[in-house]
Amino acid sequence: MKNERRELQDKVAIVTGGGRGIGRAIAAKIAEAGAEVIVADIDSALAKKTAQELSEEYGEPIGVQVDVAQEESVEAMTKMALKKFGRVDILINNAGTMFRTRFQEISVEEWKDTLLVNLTGPFLCTRALLPTMKKNSYGRIVNISSSAGRSVSTLGGAHYTASKAGLLGFTRAVAKEVASFGITINAVCPGLIDTQMVRNTTTKEELDAFMNSFPIQRLGLPQEVGDLVVFLCTEKASYITGATVDINGGDLMI
Repeated sequence: MKNERRELQDKVAIVTGGGRGIGRAIAAKIAEAGAEVIVADIDSALAKKTAQELSEEYGEPIGVQVDVAQEESVEAMTKMALKKFGRVDILINNAGTMFRTRFQEISVEEWKDTLLVNLTGPFLCTRALLPTMKKNSYGRIVNISSSAGRSVSTLGGAHYTASKAGLLGFTRAVAKEVASFGITINAVCPGLIDTQMVRNTTTKEELDAFMNSFPIQRLGLPQEVGDLVVFLCTEKASYITGATVDINGGDLMI
């Protein structure tokens, strides 16, 4: 173990979409903080590969396959976690999808798929894990939204913006309902983060233009998002719930 701080010692966490990008960085930071981590991803091989890589530094993360858009898959993941650890303390709803399709070209199927993964997925995962959190009178849920949810997406289409805005409303509503059980639910809204997905869906010229327009003229790092998420999962943030926290280099100031 390389880390010195152990804010999440003895906690059990699930990170959806944990196989790559922001999700992977969040999983690594939570593991570094001492928690047992389940890396959940629709790509089973990637989930297991990421878990194996993290295990070289941070305990014994577990990689599992989950399709957050499918109720049966979410239930299977939940049963596995409870059988293995007896509880889940932390849920990071990070799994998501994004299309750059312009509004007039968005098909009904693409619209439905985007909302199914980005909004229904967090609903299914949260609903599945709330009973164990209520039983233990403790829980930390962090929903990874986007600056798109606060304004309009830099890259994604109207369906992406709609799903991420909906996730913020979902966060507030459920946070209000479950606060009395010792459960906090917050949202994080990253701006343009330096991930492979961003690099694959933009040109160098686009990225340079975006960065030059930001007050802090660079892309955010996945690890910076991970640090913020860890904070929201610790006791230092125990009086924060229903909140939306921006991390965007000043691109959006509200």
